[in-house]
Amino acid sequence: MYESPGRQGSTGGVTILVLAVLLTAAAVLLGRPLLAQYSGDGGEAAAPAPAPTSTRAGQKPSGRKPGVVNIETEQGLRSLRSAGTGIVLSASGLVLTNNHVISGATSITGTVTDTSRTYTAQVLGYDHGGDLALLKLDGAVDLKPAKFGDSGQVFVGDPVTAVGNAGGKGGTPSVVTGAVTALEQTITARNQTDGGSERLTGLIETSAPIRPGDSGGPLLNTDGEVVGINTAASAGPEPEPDAQSAGAPTPTATTEHRGYAIPAARALEVARQIQRREPSATVHIGRTALLGVQVRSNGTAFGALVDTVVPDTPAADAGLRTGMVIVALGGQPVDTPGRLTALMLNQHPGDVVRLEWTTRDGRRHAADVRLVEGPPQ
Repeated sequence: MYESPGRQGSTGGVTILVLAVLLTAAAVLLGRPLLAQYSGDGGEAAAPAPAPTSTRAGQKPSGRKPGVVNIETEQGLRSLRSAGTGIVLSASGLVLTNNHVISGATSITGTVTDTSRTYTAQVLGYDHGGDLALLKLDGAVDLKPAKFGDSGQVFVGDPVTAVGNAGGKGGTPSVVTGAVTALEQTITARNQTDGGSERLTGLIETSAPIRPGDSGGPLLNTDGEVVGINTAASAGPEPEPDAQSAGAPTPTATTEHRGYAIPAARALEVARQIQRREPSATVHIGRTALLGVQVRSNGTAFGALVDTVVPDTPAADAGLRTGMVIVALGGQPVDTPGRLTALMLNQHPGDVVRLEWTTRDGRRHAADVRLVEGPPQ
């Protein structure tokens, strides 16, 4: 199952920084980007509590590029190729990144920028709701892990450095600097490709001009320690694409730039949970089960409306067609596309589950389907 939720956000705002290319065209697009704006009561973010005064203001930003991995993926079901960034956690090749960097990926490679060596990567697990994922580089040894700092000691005014695969160009990581402008920020992100949205909370906001391709890269303090995982940036005017920018938006002098990062402490907690193989409501461990439908909201009605059925998948074999509505999975009701995603996160390839749906004439049908392996959600 891959999902196209119908929950809508407002236009403009913040872009999730994964860069993607259509395999069927030469143009480079901001594939699977999520646009977002502040959210909260009245559509504005709630004012955070006053932050302690920075003890690092005026210090020189770090120029280190610790344990950075350039990530490239192919999304076979969507005919996309995308690029992002990861951070080395262990000498044996554990890599932390954003979930949206690897979501939908049918193949993943990671190039360690310290050595320029490229590895095939496997997904060990991911936090669908928190936008984090843990990868393993096959055959990697003696890698130099990044050094992590205490994200609880990040304050407004702290100088920061963002490192990543800006523009998806690969090679030496880009380095940009800025300062922390706010803490505990909440954004609601909307996917331009399928209209779905997600809510991210507790983010570090900075003025560092991060770009598409930087997703999953490190945000560093002045000691060169990772204190955040770069995830999103405010959307500004987009220039015409060229060979250098690869279609990525470049902030202008008249546009106030805002970048957003997941605090390192939270990211490391999720990584340890995945290593312990402890699933939860949003954390999936191991391989991902595939049903084989793309769904969207059924308007105001109950269920997940089937928008696309992938050929030769369990859904197609069971007889699902476009326009039918999935109403239950494994005996659990499916009232929205998001509920179907949550239920599928608890499944694994090879599981047999009861699938129930209604046809256009309102008749209810059911079948037992054996799930196959698919891309991470």
